[in-house]
Amino acid sequence: MASKSKILIIGGTGYIGKFIVEASAKSGHPTFALGDLYDHGSLVKAIKHVDVVISTVGHLQLVDQVKIIAAIKEAGNVKRFFPSEFGNDVDRVHAVEPAKTAFATKAQIRRAIEAEGIPFTYVSSNFFAGKFLPSLSQPGATAPPREKVIILGDGNPKAIFNKEDDIVTVTIRAVDDPRTLNKVLYLRPAKNIYSFNELVALWEKKIGKTLEKIYVTEEKLLKDIEESPIPINVALAIGHSVFVKGDHTNFEIEPSFGVEASQLYPDVKYTTVEEYLDQFVLSS
Repeated sequence: MASKSKILIIGGTGYIGKFIVEASAKSGHPTFALGDLYDHGSLVKAIKHVDVVISTVGHLQLVDQVKIIAAIKEAGNVKRFFPSEFGNDVDRVHAVEPAKTAFATKAQIRRAIEAEGIPFTYVSSNFFAGKFLPSLSQPGATAPPREKVIILGDGNPKAIFNKEDDIVTVTIRAVDDPRTLNKVLYLRPAKNIYSFNELVALWEKKIGKTLEKIYVTEEKLLKDIEESPIPINVALAIGHSVFVKGDHTNFEIEPSFGVEASQLYPDVKYTTVEEYLDQFVLSS
């Protein structure tokens, strides 16, 4: 069997980066981490020692991934580059500011990768369960609601919630998989796709209580986005994209541009939304 690719993770101390580093090492890939992407010589040197580069840099460094692209181009040996994505498919969004600019930056990085002819995989993992499910997507909350719940839009578009461990498991599986080469890798496990209304109904069933539901119209939501400070406006704009416009699920995955992880790796057992919420039922 061919030896496993050597992986360099840039941004490995960030939120999803820590999960990626651990998953890569556990799966037997020689794993390296680099924090500084501003020293071109060191970056090229590090890249020359690996086969695959995964970027998990945060929001403020997204645009600086052009430096990684330049170093990969100069090194000339990289078999695959995974830019920092791990959310919506940024080529298929209907976002308003400030989310619009963040998505556009990721899309620009995609175009730069393609222009340089660098082999890639873009991971569209939709929502991190750990960021959205503990509060049931309630702005500023740290626990799921027990009395009333705010629902964006009419609550019908479907969103996708994936546990971080599962996201990184399939990301590392994709590294040496020819089926994911130059494709978007989507995570759409069937049991993790819920509309806001369905998510609330599931939570109500678990706690044995009906919540008061406050629906926020798109018009009101757009006004709230304009008037809210950072980072609340960012969270609301992402909520608008996903829960109002349905940007996680409002398109079909075509073989020309994408593959779906649960079809490629049917042996991976995903933590379902229902299982994930169980941990919060008995907490106050």
